[in-house]
Amino acid sequence: METMKNDLIVYKEAAQIIKNAILQSRYRSASNANAEMLKLYYGVGKYISINTRAEKWGTSAIEAISEQLQGEMPGLHGFSPSNIKNMRIFFEQWSSEFESNRQLPTADFDNDKTDDGLSIIRQLPTAELGDTKHIAFLRVGFTHHREILRKCKTVEERWYYILRCADEFWSVTNLKNHLNADDYTSFGSIPNNFALTIPDGHTAAIAMRSFRNEYLLDYVDIREPDDYRERDVENAIVSDVKKFIMSAGEGFCFIGNQYRLLIDEEEFFVDMLFFNRNLHCLVAFELKKDKFRPTDLGQLSFYLSALDKYVRKPDENNTIGILLCQEMNQTVVELAVQDYNKPMGIATYRLGTGIPDPYSSLIPLIDGVQQIVAEDGDK
Repeated sequence: METMKNDLIVYKEAAQIIKNAILQSRYRSASNANAEMLKLYYGVGKYISINTRAEKWGTSAIEAISEQLQGEMPGLHGFSPSNIKNMRIFFEQWSSEFESNRQLPTADFDNDKTDDGLSIIRQLPTAELGDTKHIAFLRVGFTHHREILRKCKTVEERWYYILRCADEFWSVTNLKNHLNADDYTSFGSIPNNFALTIPDGHTAAIAMRSFRNEYLLDYVDIREPDDYRERDVENAIVSDVKKFIMSAGEGFCFIGNQYRLLIDEEEFFVDMLFFNRNLHCLVAFELKKDKFRPTDLGQLSFYLSALDKYVRKPDENNTIGILLCQEMNQTVVELAVQDYNKPMGIATYRLGTGIPDPYSSLIPLIDGVQQIVAEDGDK
């Protein structure tokens, strides 16, 4: 009986090892397939660019080629006219970067060889980018690359999103959220006192990179931007907290809103409480409807002291507080925050509005129609 039990344990361990090997093999296969696809798309984009930009082909060449491909290879996906144009953009936007690394196979352009299609459609020349960039570039899907090229203005900004997509396995939807929120410029520039209040320099640097200077809450639909309560924004965030976590950054876990603190039988409530795995600490977010006031930090500092004393676990770092307000004066913020001994940052937020400004004049008409419909339904 004991032998049978030991055998079952051995078999279970063996099955786990084989399972891990299968998963790793599938991941490598998917990664290799993606890399091959990118190489193909880059080469096709190069071939199309050479012939269309030099006006060797007519204006409807791409449409004709796409139609011919569909006829030759029924069921072929990814070679619609619009996607072939995206391949051309893919090549043209990255070719100068690869040329600077002396990787672009420019020999193909010599001695009138540009008509030799197969010699032009070659492998994507990324080998000399360095291991980190090389791996990241080939790991990110073409749709991700397309979105990045569409939104990013500089090569540095492109690499920021490519590296984060590869490291954090962003979906296309997640990437779009980060692009719309402008992570590249907003992360790492939040006014704060982290360097003064977080003893470990490495942790302080992570904290700097973990928070935005502005949070885009475009999913918070407030029809009258001047007539709402802080709790309205908080409730909207909590009702779709996944979107807030996705925009907040990596490693955030939601604990609760209106988090109750009982101190000598007196109650206090923190607007939103999170835990950040990268920082290994609690993070308290306080919402303010109006412009930043230095007195707001006093309340936040009190909450941080209470959380550290009554909620924080012994192995966790000190709680960080983030004050979210609608607007702030940078100089006033920097002067106010430096004298506090609790780690705090101040950021702004922008709300989404249900009706864009050009159509705001239609609100009375819409309200009137709704009233008529309601009255008609009561008859």
